[in-house]
Amino acid sequence: MKRGCRCPVKAALHEDTMKLLRLLLADDHTLLLDAFKRLLEADYDVVGTASDGQELVTSAVRLKPDVIIADVAMPIQNGLDAVRRVRKFLPQTRIIIVTAIEDPDLAERALSAGVSGYLLKSSAAGELFDALRAVGAGRQYVSPSIAKMLEEAAASGRKPRTSGRELSPRQRQVLQLLAEGNTMKEAAAALGLTPRTVAFHKYQVMNLFQLKSTADLVQLAINERLISNRRQPCQF
Repeated sequence: MKRGCRCPVKAALHEDTMKLLRLLLADDHTLLLDAFKRLLEADYDVVGTASDGQELVTSAVRLKPDVIIADVAMPIQNGLDAVRRVRKFLPQTRIIIVTAIEDPDLAERALSAGVSGYLLKSSAAGELFDALRAVGAGRQYVSPSIAKMLEEAAASGRKPRTSGRELSPRQRQVLQLLAEGNTMKEAAAALGLTPRTVAFHKYQVMNLFQLKSTADLVQLAINERLISNRRQPCQF
């Protein structure tokens, strides 16, 4: 179903199934979030929106949507870590990632985490409807360009990029908040921890990856896809 060519007959054919899906939308760009809502609410029940990963988890547990459409690069907690938490509470909720990041390694991580769809923001609007129909029917949907990259990687035997060192979920939360420019006190308040505990996690990360500076921490957060490289950190 292509955007700008929404045939009434086709819409009527899908009305019964589409109206059954309750959607929660998450993106930290207000204009884009509003655009997604306007695009989808004529055919689906958009039950809520969220602008950061923490709000996404809270809203999902409260609203229990059928499908979550979320970006990866969101503040406080990135979308991928947020949907991992959601799946612990709501294993039946299907998740579609819509991102500007054209990275097969990230797509592989998302699919391994149980995501049902992975779309690029450069995709045509009609592709989002294709993805919703697919996940609504219990299938996966991956943007063709990403699917091709994944197939080429599998054929070549290339494994996802990894340092061999894994951050714990708490370390990832602390790293993201600090890299976004929050002080340790602000990060502690956001996570319900003490500043001393945040400092402990910060230095654990620095030791694990042999980091020397704030800039190194920020670069690690970018490499881990916890923040966009467009975000400008403050000193902490």
